[in-house]
Formats: sequence, structure tokens, C-alpha cells
Amino acid sequence: MICSDRTCSTGMPGSLGYEYVDAQTFASWGIDYLKYDNCYNRNIDPQVRYPVMTKALRQAGRPIYYSLCEWGQSNVATWAAGVGNSWRTTGDIVDKWDRMMAMLAMLNLVSSYYLCTDPDMLEVGNGGMTHDEYIVHFSLWALAKAPLIIGCDVRTITKEVKDIIGNEEVIAVNQDPLGVQGKKVMKDGNLEVWAGPLCPGSKVVILLNRDSQESSSITATWEDVGLPRHTSVEVRDLWKHETLKGNSTGSLTATVGPHSCKMFILKPLVGT
Repeated sequence: MICSDRTCSTGMPGSLGYEYVDAQTFASWGIDYLKYDNCYNRNIDPQVRYPVMTKALRQAGRPIYYSLCEWGQSNVATWAAGVGNSWRTTGDIVDKWDRMMAMLAMLNLVSSYYLCTDPDMLEVGNGGMTHDEYIVHFSLWALAKAPLIIGCDVRTITKEVKDIIGNEEVIAVNQDPLGVQGKKVMKDGNLEVWAGPLCPGSKVVILLNRDSQESSSITATWEDVGLPRHTSVEVRDLWKHETLKGNSTGSLTATVGPHSCKMFILKPLVGT
């Protein structure tokens, strides 16, 4: 739906001026999710337009997830928390590695703000990236606590795609009750470490190789990920679905292929 007098396609009316009527209609239809776009906005400040629908939805008598989509403009990070459930950080995503990775740069910039940041829907399964690149895509969206909205045709997806978007261990990271967005904590050329806290006291860690040709060894130190230096942890590989043998102390190292990542949960052991 659009917070203007026309939809983005220009052929149908939007909700501007009809917020309360439309909110009641959405509720009567059993709608659970409203993505509210910013096309044809008559140059009215988003901080004026979007709260009108907020009030309308609250009076509609049904809990409806309110997704603000003004493409990360108007300093939305500073005011969205009191208006909607999530907010778009950028323009539209494209099913290409470079565009997907560019979305992450803005995610990292706004990681300190409250509320569910939305770098746009998932492209997993649409064919524009490799299997490994889609694993990177899904892993980082999960770590960022972004909405995991499937953007491919679920009627025709392959088992490989189902295994990615249906990875319950990765989804659990996204749905962790602590709700804190992970962020980039180390960069060395094309090698990066992303990490964030989980409840109760664990850490999620992604070792990311942006290089398109070479595999590389990547190390995440406990200082990088926010653990005391001498902490001993149990390491769970979320894509292999296995717990690594032995425990790790001080750092975690793995070899990561080109345009690939590895994703782990570090669970501190009692008494360390």
C-alpha cells in the first residue's frame, strides 16, 4: 500500500487521506502485514504522513505489522521506532551479489538504532546469485534481525533453496528474543567478521569472504566479538548443523571460500 494518492504503478489509488478507512478495510480482510510505500507523496514530510497510518492501524482492532518503506531517506532511523515495526534502510534490492553487499553497508551504519531494520526482501532462489552467495545473503539478513521475507516463487523453488530459507538454526538467530542487530566488527581487505549478542549470553559470528576468487583463513578474536579473552566456548556450525569437537578459547579460525561465509554460535561454558 502507498502513503500517497497513487500507488507506485500509478494505476491505482493510494491511502493518502484515507488512512482510517483503509486500516479498517485491511483489518476486515485479516491482513497481518502492511508495507507502506512513499511514492507520489505530494512532498509531505514522511514524519507527518507515516504516523497517521500508525494511529489508524492502532484503532483498526487487529494487530498489523507496519513496515515503513521510504527507502532510508529523511533520517528515518532517528524517528521510525515510535511509528512502525520496521523501516527500509535503502532503495530496492536487486538479485546480484554487488547490490546485496551494498545493502549491508547501510545496515552497519544504522546498527545502533532501535527497531527492525529492513534491507528489503530476500532474493534467495531467484537465480541471480550462486548457492554460496545466497547462504551469505540469508545469514547476514538473519544476523541483522531483518525481516526474512521470501522474494522468490515458492511454487518452483528447489530443495537447495528450501534448505537455505528453511534453516531453523539460522532463523532462530533472527528470532532471538534479545533482538539486538549484529554488525561488522572486523575488516581486513575482503575478509570480514560480523557478530552480535544472543540470549542468554551467547554470540553469533559470521566469517565472510568477499573475494571472488580465493579461499582465505579468517579469524574472529574474542575481543572482536565481545567475549572476555579467556572464555571457553562451545562452537556450533549453523550450516553444517554440527557442534565442533573440543572447545575454543580466545579466537575462532576457519577457511572460507570465495563469496562465501561460515556462521557459528559461540556458547560460553559455565565457569570460564
